[in-house]
Amino acid sequence: MTASTPLDPGSVTPATVVAVRRSLDGRWASLRDEIRARDDFAQLRVPPGTDTETYRDRVWEMLAQLAADGHALHGFPTSVGGHGDIGGSVASFEMLAFADLSLQVKSGVQWGLFGGAIQALGNAEQHARYLPGVMDLSLPGCFGMTETGHGSDVQSVHTAATYDPRTGEFVIDTPTESARKDYIGNAARDGRMAVVFVQLYTAPEGEQPERHGVHAVLVPLRDEDGTVLPGVEITDDGHKEGLNGVDNGRLAFHGVRVPRENLLDRYGSVAADGTYSSSIESENRRFFTMLGALVRGRVSVSGSAVGAAQLALTIAIRYAEARRQFAAPGGDGEITILDYLAHQRKLLPLLARTYALRLAQDELVEMLHDVQTTREAGGDVDEKRQRELESRAAGIKALSTWNATEVIQVCREACGGQGFLSENRLGTLRTDTDVFTTFEGDNTVLLQLVAKGLISDYADDFGNLDTLGTIRFVADQVLDTVAERTSLHSLAERLRGATAGDDDQLLDASAQIKLLDDREEHTLDSLVRRLRPARGKGVSAARAFEIFNRAQDHLLKAARSHLDGLVLDAFNRACEAQQDPAARQLMRQVCDLYALSVIEADKGWFLEHGRLSAARSKAVTAEVNRLCLSLRPHARALVDAFGIPESWIGAPIATGDEERRQREADAHAHADAGEHQV
Repeated sequence: MTASTPLDPGSVTPATVVAVRRSLDGRWASLRDEIRARDDFAQLRVPPGTDTETYRDRVWEMLAQLAADGHALHGFPTSVGGHGDIGGSVASFEMLAFADLSLQVKSGVQWGLFGGAIQALGNAEQHARYLPGVMDLSLPGCFGMTETGHGSDVQSVHTAATYDPRTGEFVIDTPTESARKDYIGNAARDGRMAVVFVQLYTAPEGEQPERHGVHAVLVPLRDEDGTVLPGVEITDDGHKEGLNGVDNGRLAFHGVRVPRENLLDRYGSVAADGTYSSSIESENRRFFTMLGALVRGRVSVSGSAVGAAQLALTIAIRYAEARRQFAAPGGDGEITILDYLAHQRKLLPLLARTYALRLAQDELVEMLHDVQTTREAGGDVDEKRQRELESRAAGIKALSTWNATEVIQVCREACGGQGFLSENRLGTLRTDTDVFTTFEGDNTVLLQLVAKGLISDYADDFGNLDTLGTIRFVADQVLDTVAERTSLHSLAERLRGATAGDDDQLLDASAQIKLLDDREEHTLDSLVRRLRPARGKGVSAARAFEIFNRAQDHLLKAARSHLDGLVLDAFNRACEAQQDPAARQLMRQVCDLYALSVIEADKGWFLEHGRLSAARSKAVTAEVNRLCLSLRPHARALVDAFGIPESWIGAPIATGDEERRQREADAHAHADAGEHQV
C-alpha cells in the first residue's frame, strides 16, 4: 500500500465513476441498480410545508405503494413468501433515504422493527400467522421497547406481563407513568398490534409469580376499524422537530389480556400451567441474546444516516461547483466557491469520511447477513462473531449518525441562504436525521458498549488480567511509558526523525494504519490499568462505580480510537479490491484524506504521546490541504459515484435550476443597469 498519486482532471471518466460506485454499493450493487431504475421514487417525497396529518396520510399511501410493489419481501423468510435476503432488505431500506426520511423510518418500523422482531424472536407458527400481513401491510404494527423512564436501559423496563394460569393469558400492565412506551412509531394512528417488551412474571396456579426478565409479547392495539381496544391507552406525541410523516405515540396498558401464544418465545416459553423454561439459563445472557437478534434495526439506522450524508454532500458540492463569488484576479468572471481552499476544507474531508463510513457500513451489512442467515437456517453462530457484530453495529451506528448531523449542518452553511430554503432539502434532512443520534441507542451509550466489548476481549487475551503473562504485560507498559518520556519508543523515534517534507510517509497506508492502531492499543491498555482497581477483592460496588465513572471519558476515547481504525481498514480493503486502475487511484487519494483528517483532528493526542513531532504534525495539515486541492477537480465525480438518480435529488441548487436562475438574474441586473445609464 503505497502513496497515492494525484489524477489528471481528464483521467476520471464515466467508467471510473461507475467503478467507484460499484465499490460503494458493495455486495448488493445489482439490487441497488434495480431500485435506481424506478422512476417513481422521485415521487416518494412530500412537498415542504405539508401539514402533519396530510403528511402522515401521504406517507401511509407511499408505504402501501411500496408494499404492493414487493419492496418489503427481501428480508423475510422464504417460508412465508419472502426472499430470505437479509442484506438485501437493509440495502433496499438504505435507498429510501434519498426519497423521504419519514417514509424510510415508517417502513423501518413496519418491516424492520415490528416484522423483524416477530421474525427474530417468534416461532414458525407465529411467522406463518403474522408475517404475511406484516409484509403486505394488512397488519400494521409497532415496536414497543422504549419507555419514558427507560430509554437505553432496556433491561430495566417496568411494563409487566403476568401470566394467569387459570385463563391461559398474560395480563399486561403499565404500573407508572414513566413506564409508558414512548416515541413509538405507528402508534398514534396506524398501528393495530405492537411487539411490547415487558418484564415477564409467571408461576403455576397458587404460587407467587417469579420474574424472568425482559421478553416480547404481541399486544393488539386496535380492531380492524381502527378503534382502540379496551385497556389500551394511546396518546399522540404530537409535532416533532422532524419526521412528521411518522405517527409517533405513547402506549399504556391497563389490565390488557392476551393469549399465552402471543409470547414471542424463541428464547423463553411458558407452559399452560405457568412453568417457565428457556434454553439459556442466565437471565442476563438471555436478554443480550435477544437484543443481539434485533441488531438489524441498528444497522439500518446507520445505513440511513450514511445515505442522508451522501445526499447532502451531493447537493452542496454540486452547488459549490456552480456558485461563483468575488472577482477572479486578471479576469472578468468570478471564482467558483469550490476553488477556495476554505470551502474545500469544509466539504472534502467530510466527503472522505462519508466514503469511509459507506464502505464500513457495507462490511457491517455483509456480516449481519452472514450471521443472521446462518442462524435462520438453524446453523451455529460463533458467540464471539455475534459479539463482534453487535459491537460493530453499535459503533458504526454512532459514527454514522454523528457524521450525518455534522455533514448536513456544514452543507447547509456551505450553501448559504440557498441552503436554508426548504426546496433545497438540507433543512429537512437536518431535522429529520437529528434524532438518529439517540434512537436505536444513544450514541454515547453505544460507544460504552463498544468499549465494554474491547475490555472483554482484552480480558480473554490476558487471562482475566491475573496471570504471570499479565504481570509481564504491565511491566512492558511501564517500560513503554518510560520510552515515551525519554524518546526511546521506536515508532515515536521514527516519526520524530522524519522531516516535514517527507510526504510519502504520510501517504503510506501502512504508516497511517500503524498510527491509528498504536493510538487504539495505547488507549485501551491505559484504560484497563485505570479500571483494574475496581476488580480488586473487597472493593465495594459504590467504589467500583466511582472508578468506572472517573474513567468514562477514557472509555469513550478507547471506543472511538478502535472504530476509527476499523473504518480505515474497511476503506483500505475496498481500495485493494478495486480492479479499475483510475478508480483505485482516486479512492486511494480519498482514503488518504480520510486517514490524515482523523489524525489531524486528534493531533493533540499524537503530540502528547510522542507519536508525532511538531514538524510532522504541521506536515499532516499541509498534506490535508494538498489532498483537498488535488481532489477538487474530481469532487463532482466523487458525489456522482454515490449513484443518486438525477430525478431523486430534487434540490434546484443541485440540478442546474439554480445556475439557470442565477444567469437570468445577472442578465436582468445588466439590463436594468443599462436602462439606468440611458
